Amino acid sequence: MKPTFHIEPINHSIIPKIKNAIDVKTKPLGALGQLEELALKIAMIQQTTKPKLNNPSLVVFAGDHGIASEGVSKYPKQVTAQMILNFLSGGAAINVFTRQHGINLLIVDAGVDYDFEVYSDQFLNRKARKGTRNMLNENAVTEMEYFQSIQYGKEIVLKFKKEGCNVIGFGEMGIGNTSSASLIMSQILSLPLIDCVGRGTGLDDQGFSKKSKVLRKAKERHQGATTLEAILQAYGGYEIIQMVGAMLQAAEEKMTILIDGFVASAAFLAASKWHAEIKEYTIFCHESAELGHRLLLSKMEVEPLLKLGMRLGEGTGCAVAFPIIQSSVNFLNEMASFESAGVSKDQ
Repeated sequence: MKPTFHIEPINHSIIPKIKNAIDVKTKPLGALGQLEELALKIAMIQQTTKPKLNNPSLVVFAGDHGIASEGVSKYPKQVTAQMILNFLSGGAAINVFTRQHGINLLIVDAGVDYDFEVYSDQFLNRKARKGTRNMLNENAVTEMEYFQSIQYGKEIVLKFKKEGCNVIGFGEMGIGNTSSASLIMSQILSLPLIDCVGRGTGLDDQGFSKKSKVLRKAKERHQGATTLEAILQAYGGYEIIQMVGAMLQAAEEKMTILIDGFVASAAFLAASKWHAEIKEYTIFCHESAELGHRLLLSKMEVEPLLKLGMRLGEGTGCAVAFPIIQSSVNFLNEMASFESAGVSKDQ
């Protein structure tokens, strides 16, 4: 059964009230720049002039890709499982940043080609299959796996909602998943593939040329995939599809959604084609160094908070941006007004 989502457009009638609460703070109008825009967005999502970020959480969805066997990545697919184990031992970049900023971290096995024997409250097995099929030969994902993955993403967010979370970030891990993201972007936006393909984990010129050739063949094979469902089934992967379901559910729950880099943004693109209203609930945390990401952000008409040359994935952009997002809420809640501070306004 196809999962459904009911995402309400944000009520904009509260905007003047929020803007006034921002403008009466002890500062010149607009002096906090993008922080004021963030405060407005979060306050609008929560429909209050006193927004709060409760139980901030980040989910890293992981999955393997059949296309990795074609040499589209600098690293073998075994690295996906190895990195999951690194996450769970606390040694990865995302562990460092989530610890630093007090963010809950959950690792989801959406489709890794490995049997984890892990018992941790930071790990969840929602494996659809041990890696997608090779998209050069067939659809990466079956229809049943597609709908199951959407449902898994939906259920994961409902779990966080029950725990009081109202701000949630999405990241990923999966060798070969920039290939899927590039093809999803190209197909949904009708863009030349060459504008969407980057170097992923750091391919040299020879590796990039090989990756581009493989992906051209994959696109030719699936050129008939025009619906959102068909595109996601053609290219996968399970972690991307679970992110789509999770993002949509987060918007239904009126949570503030934090988007990481290129792969997460490709998942958001798909989610936005399902429900355009999701955009109002979303903050794009950084611009990845991956070639297609700047173009993708531009096509979606969004501005990222940060541009640090990062291309790691894992949700690291969300975690690094979070203190800025927290600052936007804090100034709205804690900063004195001209009246309360006894400060004269401009005449």
